[in-house]
Amino acid sequence: MRNDLPPRRPGGVRTRLLSVIGVVGVGAVVGSLLLWHAQVGDFLGLAADKEPVVSTVSAPAVGAPPATPSTAATETPTRRPTYPPSTPTKTPSTTPTKKSTTKPVVREESISGLSPKLKARLKKAMAAAKADGITISITSARRSATKQQRLLNAAIKKYGSYKLATRWVLPPKYSAHVQGKAVDIGPAAAMTWLNKNGWRYGVCRRYDNEPWHFEALTAPGTKCPPREPHAVAKAD
Repeated sequence: MRNDLPPRRPGGVRTRLLSVIGVVGVGAVVGSLLLWHAQVGDFLGLAADKEPVVSTVSAPAVGAPPATPSTAATETPTRRPTYPPSTPTKTPSTTPTKKSTTKPVVREESISGLSPKLKARLKKAMAAAKADGITISITSARRSATKQQRLLNAAIKKYGSYKLATRWVLPPKYSAHVQGKAVDIGPAAAMTWLNKNGWRYGVCRRYDNEPWHFEALTAPGTKCPPREPHAVAKAD
């Protein structure tokens, strides 16, 4: 039987094999060159088509507004200088101080509560008596109405009637002591001296039954008026 197939050409197969090997070799060389070029570009930062790497840690979500940077972490706190605390200055009060309306208590044994006329005359008489070696002591000058009423009540109990009691103690509204116009003095030597010399200073004994009771009854240097037997209460 006759074989019609053309005979194989050993040389043609070899040529194609070499061509394939050559193409593969060239591809490998080109690939190696490209890889080397990329590595060198990365190392030197010369790659023209390489995009910068952006961190996505703090990147906002797509479509969300950019976050406002926090100033608490970035601002450096300013340290202010400290100063010692200052002592507060006291502001003077502008509120007016209320004056006390309470009247000072006047002692009954003092001439301070007497009328100006009797006080001035009695001071001169006391100075003159002292020059003569006589001390005039005040036993009762100005009295309160309460004290005068208490004395009157005691006198009524002692003498048994209002009429007899008022010969010694007058009611508060009639009493010269309550008005600051009478003074009782002591001791007996002072009573005698003032009864004798009181007219020189306008100070006179008023009642026969009260040698201690004196009032300003005349002008200084003028004779004293006649004495009254005793006090008499005025009719209401």
